[in-house]
Amino acid sequence: MHRNFAKVAVRNRAVAWLGANFWSRRGGPLMWKSYDPALIREELRVLAEHGLTMTRSFFYWPHFMPEPDRVDEECAARYGDFLEAHTEAGLTTIPTLLVGHMSGENWDPVWRRGRDLYGDVWMVARQAWFAEQMARRFSGHPAVAGWLISNEMPIYGERERSVRETVTSWASLLVQGLRAGGASQPISIGDGAWGIEVTGNDNGFSVRDLGALVDFLGPHVYRMENDMVRQHYGAAFICELTGFLGKPVVLEEFGVSSDFVSGENAAHYYRQVLHNTLLAGATGWIGWNNTDFDLIHQDPYRHHPFELHFGLTTTEGRPKPQLVEMARFARVLADIDVLGCEREPADAALIVPSYLEGAFPFTEAEDRSYLFTMLRQAYIAAKEADLPVGLTRERDGIAEDCRLYLLPSTKQLTAPTWHLLERLASEGAVVYASYCHGTHGSQRGPWYAHLDAMFGVEHQLRYGMVDPVEDAQATLTFQRPFGTIAEGTTLTFPVAGTEHSRAYLPVRPRGAEVVAVDQRGRPALLRRQVGRGSIVLCTYPVEHFAAATPRVNPEPTYRLYDALAALAGVRRPVTVDDPRVAADTLRHRDGRRFVFLVSQSEQPLSVKPAAASGHLVERGGETPVHTVELAPYDVRILELRAQ
Repeated sequence: MHRNFAKVAVRNRAVAWLGANFWSRRGGPLMWKSYDPALIREELRVLAEHGLTMTRSFFYWPHFMPEPDRVDEECAARYGDFLEAHTEAGLTTIPTLLVGHMSGENWDPVWRRGRDLYGDVWMVARQAWFAEQMARRFSGHPAVAGWLISNEMPIYGERERSVRETVTSWASLLVQGLRAGGASQPISIGDGAWGIEVTGNDNGFSVRDLGALVDFLGPHVYRMENDMVRQHYGAAFICELTGFLGKPVVLEEFGVSSDFVSGENAAHYYRQVLHNTLLAGATGWIGWNNTDFDLIHQDPYRHHPFELHFGLTTTEGRPKPQLVEMARFARVLADIDVLGCEREPADAALIVPSYLEGAFPFTEAEDRSYLFTMLRQAYIAAKEADLPVGLTRERDGIAEDCRLYLLPSTKQLTAPTWHLLERLASEGAVVYASYCHGTHGSQRGPWYAHLDAMFGVEHQLRYGMVDPVEDAQATLTFQRPFGTIAEGTTLTFPVAGTEHSRAYLPVRPRGAEVVAVDQRGRPALLRRQVGRGSIVLCTYPVEHFAAATPRVNPEPTYRLYDALAALAGVRRPVTVDDPRVAADTLRHRDGRRFVFLVSQSEQPLSVKPAAASGHLVERGGETPVHTVELAPYDVRILELRAQ
């Protein structure tokens, strides 16, 4: 299946944005009233010297629109100078219109007086008028690369009941306002891509509906995890989930406060996020933010003091380790000519059930949040197995051109999809499903169309009851060879979850062969041959167990996925026999293939990557590379050459 790698187009020219969200250290959000042209130019110079190409900038709404029918001309003039400073530095910027939320506080124009931001006709008209006015003033400036409607509008508008249709109509009118003012650049919403299609939480900002209005999608990712590998792949997985519409994905906000992380570990985090999201299809990266602040008496920094230190530079303008990593990444983008690169097609599909989007009546919100965590853990296991995997959404129709389909810890799919997957198996694919009861007690059990017939088993469930896993670990012992797993191999998985999900599926084989048994001798992994392919059932929700366990990765699910890939004949250009190092590949249109080796180890590693065909060399070199040394959490990039 094709994996999206869409580029943003500015004035009919593809671009890859690498930049920073920008507030001057003199003033922060209040910078337009304490504007310092010389300081602005110095701040931009430091960013440009480190390879950044753009910023995201903000019209602090109470200052730019002090009355419902008036733009503050002093602020507008200063913004014009700000654009000139960008041109002088060789940078561009994306103006953000409605900046009522920022860094832990909401600010209203004094004239709003509690009006509904989305549903009040007069209030929406005022916002659209402001959009048109700003576009008339600035859309013709060469430094303007795009437009954003808002900054994290779901937070600013949290007092309103965010109805999907109303929010989408509001966004449509604001986009029309920009276009009416002459804006020809790419437009997006600035909502963080926190909609139900990505997070499972319905905040009214539908990625699917808003995606039809915009030119790119912009996730904001600040997740805090209890597992380092989940932390490092969190933004990448969100970019994968966001990219289903075929629109460019720009990581519009990400970053760390130096109050929460050391300089060395901040560099690790930036390095991981930048490279992993590139490999997940992102074509833009805008760090939060350009500078630290010394504004201890000014809100929001007075009451959110950790917000003082999210900068790429210090309050003296010195580069922090994060900016050094951005500079390193800028060189990577140039060296591989990222605009000429595409992701490798994927033979394996990770199925996103339509239940994530809450499309059906009388289903539980908890099912949606469960799906996010479980799918992310499966994505990580695929990475650890060097398995190029694409996300395919049930709602949009399962891709039918894959060799392997993964249904990790699955409770719910629609009935037609189960039958489709059986047909795909009969045509030669391998379909894998691991069972889960669900994490709550409502309609607990298999929402499968034909469990027994599909998997060649006879389930032994009892109504209203679960079959709990009473052991601290689940041990699978293989009774026969399975892909890359030899007979006699034992895999041990953590056991976790709720009283509902910490359970297994009791079955008797009725046509399926038992591949592995659990610690009590019960069938744990079964395979049914069907047509030219096969269907594999794991009776334990191993991905869910891992997702609910802190500091668990890498864990043995990657061994299952590695075996399934071999069984299905999935193409994996390069593999590494160490789950702490993931191998992924980008293909350039001139035929070059770049291999990224990403380490998730806090210790130095020495690994021997294996190419399915051809051999590995250093970028631009000719000498074959057999062993690669990786520093902690490091990234190495090689080339894959044909024999």
